[in-house]
Amino acid sequence: MRNIKLTIAYDGSSFFGFQIQPNVPTVQGILESALTEITKENIEVIGAGRTDTGVHAINQVINFRTNSKIPLEKIPTALNSLLPNSIIVKDAEEVSLDFHARFSARSRSYIYLVYNAPYPSPFLRNYAWYIREKPDVGKILDVIDVFKGEKDFTSFSKSDGEGTIRKIYDIALFERDPFIVFYIKANGFLRGMVRLIVRVLIDAGYGLIDRNGIESIINAKRRGMIKGIAPPYGLYLYKIEY
Repeated sequence: MRNIKLTIAYDGSSFFGFQIQPNVPTVQGILESALTEITKENIEVIGAGRTDTGVHAINQVINFRTNSKIPLEKIPTALNSLLPNSIIVKDAEEVSLDFHARFSARSRSYIYLVYNAPYPSPFLRNYAWYIREKPDVGKILDVIDVFKGEKDFTSFSKSDGEGTIRKIYDIALFERDPFIVFYIKANGFLRGMVRLIVRVLIDAGYGLIDRNGIESIINAKRRGMIKGIAPPYGLYLYKIEY
């Protein structure tokens, strides 16, 4: 038995998220079909992050177990010949049998891309959140550190469930005109957490909420307090560290 770790990238605009679902295209489903074809086995793929519909990945990590003797260096080429051009296998590595793409991860990081211009771009409609009015970046930078550290992020989750404590190691904003780029690194994320944080930070840039307001939302530990959410197509799974 071998345990194979793959690093992949994908354009999420063609898929209903990473996790397999019946009757709709998902990244996991496409990968499992391709792996089953090259190994002649029923392959189950484990992903490091279950990205939502429309969310992209620059360096998603998956693993799967196989008895196939296909040479490691041939796996990316074989898979890329079968996969749609919206999914690319970048690297393959044989790892120990106890490696688990999700549970072995020490940290995950995402970037979120905001496009600020007088008019939207037809080329970026699936890859960045378009906003016409530029937020005050200084106001965002004044409050962005409120998210750092270990906290209960129930208020920044789209779904109920146990285990809402997460630790954000780093959160930053970069301006690359006409783009505003958010970067967030944590030990894990709740569903919708990054997009809700970005929405609140953009609202802070518009003067709609201040530090006290953000702290109140965090401390409330209650879903549904945030009006709206940043759209999925600006979000990219950036890196998984083990």
